[in-house]
Amino acid sequence: MECKKTHNLTKCTCTYEPCSRKGTCCDCISYHVQNRELPACCFPPEAERSYDRSFENFARLVQAGKV
Repeated sequence: MECKKTHNLTKCTCTYEPCSRKGTCCDCISYHVQNRELPACCFPPEAERSYDRSFENFARLVQAGKV
């Protein structure tokens, strides 16, 4: 499968600028899941900017109806 990095970058909501995985979704997901996190694209903008991408934070946001 061919990576669509250029296309993915147009939809990437990650605000962490030095990220080397931007646009390479398979690497991003793999990295975050390995660290018990979800990628930025799973979070609303205000939550993404906190950089708390933990499963626990995501669950709190779901319970609060913010995701």
